[in-house]
Amino acid sequence: MTAVYEDDVRDALSRVMDPEAGMNIVDLGLVYGIDVSPEGVQVRLTMTSAACPMAEMIVDDAHAQLAAALPADTPVEIELVWDPPWTPDRMSEVARSMFGWQPVR
Repeated sequence: MTAVYEDDVRDALSRVMDPEAGMNIVDLGLVYGIDVSPEGVQVRLTMTSAACPMAEMIVDDAHAQLAAALPADTPVEIELVWDPPWTPDRMSEVARSMFGWQPVR
């Protein structure tokens, strides 16, 4: 497998939009983890709600963006996780500012 870096994975995922929020999944805080190893790439994603009607589309788009950005021989696994539940404090400063939310103190 050709070398892959976590930053490359994160950059590709930042091109995946949540159509309901109108923002990328990285800034929304939906990416819970990225593991890069000689065996491939594993990404842990969540949704803002387990009932999110866009979950399948977002996961499919994540696969497509990673396939376009990473070497062709890179195995990719995307796992949807629900623990811990997503909260707005996982959002980036950019996202909180866009929605007018302040971090919980």
